[in-house]
Amino acid sequence: MSEDSLFEAVDTYINSLFVEDDPVLERAITRATAAGLPEIQVSPGQGKLIYLLAKMIGARRVLEVGTLGGYSTVWLGRALPKDGKLITVELEPAHVKVARETLQDAGLADHCEVIEGKALDVLSGLQPAFDMVFLDANKDGYPAYLKQAVRLTRPGGLIVADNVVREGAVLKPSSVDANAIGAAAFNQALASHPQLEAIVLQQVGIKGHDGLAVARVKD
Repeated sequence: MSEDSLFEAVDTYINSLFVEDDPVLERAITRATAAGLPEIQVSPGQGKLIYLLAKMIGARRVLEVGTLGGYSTVWLGRALPKDGKLITVELEPAHVKVARETLQDAGLADHCEVIEGKALDVLSGLQPAFDMVFLDANKDGYPAYLKQAVRLTRPGGLIVADNVVREGAVLKPSSVDANAIGAAAFNQALASHPQLEAIVLQQVGIKGHDGLAVARVKD
């Protein structure tokens, strides 16, 4: 078995133990695929992780940047109490349509709002304080999104960002790889920000080689 195959097999093993079969999430993926959305949603294990992070801090207000088809939105929405609120921001109208259908199917439409628009425009109009911000959008925008996330997140809250390793491309980003450049700049800003304490978790498995950044806003 190759190293990549082993990583995928272990990832599948972990998911089989800790992520139950879920018809709603399965329909979310089927719906997104049928609509032609890119298959870049978080893995089941990653979904369980962000769900647990939100649960562990007792999140009541969550902000997501980059909705895609709403797969990760369902995970985050399920972590909230009945009177909780999730706002998710998505640029592409086709993605917004699918995400709204998915949230309706999941029974989360009442407290999960999908806002269509440019992330920075939407974020600049929001007011603090969120308990958790999850970034999973265009990586070249991550440094600017981080500034808004710090403004919007309460002390003790979390800022979580997906895809910040880029198969190691952040080590020496190519001048034509805007995503790697953005992720590397984001990681540097995260590491040096005086209001944050953070780490990047390197991840391998069914989604290849990447990483998840987790930052806590200092008290």
